[in-house]
Amino acid sequence: MAKEKKQPRPKAETPKGFRDYFGAEVEDRRAMLDTIAGVYHRYGFDALESSGVETVEALGKFLPDVDRPNEGVFAWQDEDEQWMALRYDLTAPLARVYAQHRNDLPTPYRRYAMGPVWRNEKPGPGRFRQFYQCDADTVGTASMAADAEICALLSDALEAVGIPRGDYVVRVNNRKVLNGVLEQAAKVIPYPEGDNRRQTIEAAWSEVTRDAILRTIDKFDKVGEAGVRELLGKGRLDASGAYIDGVGLEAAQAEPVIRFLTSKGADNAETLANLLGAVGESETGKAGVAELGEIADLLAAQGYGPDRIVIDPSVVRGLGYYTGPVFEAELTFEILDEKGRPRQFGSVAGGGRYDDLVARFTGQTVPAVGMSIGVDRLLAALRAKGRLDRSAGGPVVVTVMDRDRMADYQAMVAELRNSGIRAEVYLGNPKNFGNQMKYADRRNSPIAVIEGGDEKERGVVQLKDLILGAQIAENATLEEWKERPSQVEVSRASLVDEVRKMLASQSENDA
Repeated sequence: MAKEKKQPRPKAETPKGFRDYFGAEVEDRRAMLDTIAGVYHRYGFDALESSGVETVEALGKFLPDVDRPNEGVFAWQDEDEQWMALRYDLTAPLARVYAQHRNDLPTPYRRYAMGPVWRNEKPGPGRFRQFYQCDADTVGTASMAADAEICALLSDALEAVGIPRGDYVVRVNNRKVLNGVLEQAAKVIPYPEGDNRRQTIEAAWSEVTRDAILRTIDKFDKVGEAGVRELLGKGRLDASGAYIDGVGLEAAQAEPVIRFLTSKGADNAETLANLLGAVGESETGKAGVAELGEIADLLAAQGYGPDRIVIDPSVVRGLGYYTGPVFEAELTFEILDEKGRPRQFGSVAGGGRYDDLVARFTGQTVPAVGMSIGVDRLLAALRAKGRLDRSAGGPVVVTVMDRDRMADYQAMVAELRNSGIRAEVYLGNPKNFGNQMKYADRRNSPIAVIEGGDEKERGVVQLKDLILGAQIAENATLEEWKERPSQVEVSRASLVDEVRKMLASQSENDA
């Protein structure tokens, strides 16, 4: 009889494109989400928690910034042969929820949602297949007041989590303005009727060409005006020397697009005037400029000036996804990249108006507007600037000097917990006290509580200030050791009060 072959042990490794989160990272995210949720709630938005799984049919082909949307999801077929997928964002599920429950929901419906989303895309540095989003949307109104509210909400949320004014800007553009620019460009055909060249250009204005133009202007911040001109025309050589084919527009046709991209003025009024020039006689474009003007006026009335929210035609990401105004929140401060070079952090949130999404279910256009904050990117920005609140460290550790007196130590930790102090008893092998201190250090514990037999008889405990002890060991002279002892003896009856005082002292020293 052949010997049964042993199954190889599974590798203990995270799947490609995913990662694990520990202690402080999870706490930082939870604190941020709670803060943002407070802002959303203050604005009157209600929480919604929808399923992490949707039918592929419900998700549809609306994954932004991906050429082949259905290739970007994790999908499978269930026992009924229905295709299911993990949600790739929180907006597509909202469209399904609103269509399904619209008779029971208020109109307009303001909702916020927070949670993980999954995208089956190629991972890279800082780019994972699972990440958190934090959304707020208003469904059921076409009023620009809803768009202005979303912009103000985004500004307030950024400031609430620790991004002060001057370190961010919310930029606002409008898909209708770009549509007007494209209409204007299509009219600029420098050849007479009957000329074959004119017929060729007219034929080129297909949806494919419009999408190619959208992708090209999305590169404006990378290649600049000259690069976009080349890419709208015949093409250009990239930095590696490879030739990139262009869209094939004539120079006169590319001009309205360039005028649109370079229309940012010294203030909102000048920018809007420049945009009117770029859209020419296009009624669609004029309507888009008027919407931007209304948003700017509504925000100004609430005290949100261009130092926080500004009209900016350079916002072109996602224009193929949205139907009206679009927003992008950019952090303007510099950080150092992995090679030590300074660079701006960039975008951490975006959104806009998407009036076609719910219509897939209802057959009727339902206006909607919303935005999404990239939680992981925002956390990374706060870490880079040292702005995360690190006051919530590890638990107070009650050490074990005598394993036969575990009930005494559990009584101590219960008193601390019941008083709202995070605490735990050391549960490892108590023989080596040094290992208990090493454990407390690894737990980032602020205080160790020590009660041996002698302390028990005298009704006292030792409190070791681990934060102060580490600082003294690193920086202090011998004289300072004597002046600032890191270990004190207190009565057992006053344990909770003395621990609370020591924690408060640590917080004051950190401030």
